[in-house]
Amino acid sequence: MLLYKEPGFQNLSCLSRPCSLHSGKSQTVNQAKKNVSLLVACQALAMTGSTILFTVAALIGVSLAADKSLATLPLALLQLATMVATIPAALLMRQIGRRLGFMVGVMIGAIAAGLGVFAIFQGSFLLFCCATALFGCFNGFVGYYRFAAADAATEAFRSQAISFVVAGGIVAAIAGPGLAIWSRDWFVNASANEPLLAQAASAEYAGCLLVIVILQLATLVLLAGIDIPPLSEQERQKSGRSLGAIAQQPTFIVAVLGSMLGYGVMVMVMTATPLAMVASNHSFNTAASVIQWHVLGMFVPSLFTGFLIAQFGTLRIIFVGAILSSLCIFINLMGTGALHFGVALLLLGIGWNFMFVGSSTLLTQAYTPADRAKTQAMHDFMMFAFVAFATFLSGRLLERFSWTIVNYTGLLMILIVLLALGWFKQQRGAIARSHSTL
Repeated sequence: MLLYKEPGFQNLSCLSRPCSLHSGKSQTVNQAKKNVSLLVACQALAMTGSTILFTVAALIGVSLAADKSLATLPLALLQLATMVATIPAALLMRQIGRRLGFMVGVMIGAIAAGLGVFAIFQGSFLLFCCATALFGCFNGFVGYYRFAAADAATEAFRSQAISFVVAGGIVAAIAGPGLAIWSRDWFVNASANEPLLAQAASAEYAGCLLVIVILQLATLVLLAGIDIPPLSEQERQKSGRSLGAIAQQPTFIVAVLGSMLGYGVMVMVMTATPLAMVASNHSFNTAASVIQWHVLGMFVPSLFTGFLIAQFGTLRIIFVGAILSSLCIFINLMGTGALHFGVALLLLGIGWNFMFVGSSTLLTQAYTPADRAKTQAMHDFMMFAFVAFATFLSGRLLERFSWTIVNYTGLLMILIVLLALGWFKQQRGAIARSHSTL
């Protein structure tokens, strides 16, 4: 007889619809809706800033770095810092609450963007790397917006709450690249009449980072209206299961692989795309438009991904996401025209959305209230660790080898996800047969 049933398998119907194992604090429906709405807005501003940074960071890296193969190092450091910050962020919010924790993260993000402006004026690649690393610490907090929404939502609305928060990136898709283009030459134009600005080797893209500072300050205003009660003293004292016990669950393993590899292939291909487009004689504005369509693909599906999960199940949505990401790679391998880049990155964005939202929803089935903080932290730590590796690998593969090798590497990552889903289906069948004999 089984003495312990993994949370994700306590009810096999959890695999086709979101299940809740959370006791949580009771909140009014109106308060929950208000919290989710504000978290959507916070996510929108955070992702707009990140989209601006991802649009220009590699290009700033190329202009500042002596070794051009290090162009994506700032973004790799950003992802590495995000990974490192996930656990401290979770522990901090466990003690002081989600709202104050998010406010701390936003202030770190504002300081980071300001440092990035200074780094461009100084022509310092090292300072720019420090700025992106600090911005990564801010992103370590942002990752918990979706979990905060899940905690605030009812069981039936949990997958939709996660999906809607991720949908905040639609604003980023529309506004991010446009703001990058609009603010790109703010200080370049001003430097002609300002001797102090003229001392900078190149003030290009500094305006983009200043916009990020403004977005961070706006987020603070939104966070002031969020009311998510902190954990009680008793809940903070509960240690729950060990990390080893949590990590051995098939549900946790598949959720991590879906998030980690889905996010990894997305960021690896996305990061290399502006560089590959410039190398193929496409303009910056064309590259920015491709990124814009990609980000739309990442977040527009979130308007209905939660409903698709409720209808068809998390595993099927993750599977479809993996197939769409594979199609992106096949299109990239077919040519380097603007249409190839645009269609491929649009499919990559949709594929990432299905894999990320599906995996995040699946993760909520793998923990109890006492395990929640540590499970979420471990998941995001592992995910961003791999994303940091994939971001740095992107630039190295592109510079040392080719755009083709970047895509083949991504295809290998997707294959691992598909194999994991097949293994998970076998595990589910074995447990179903075990239950039928009890």
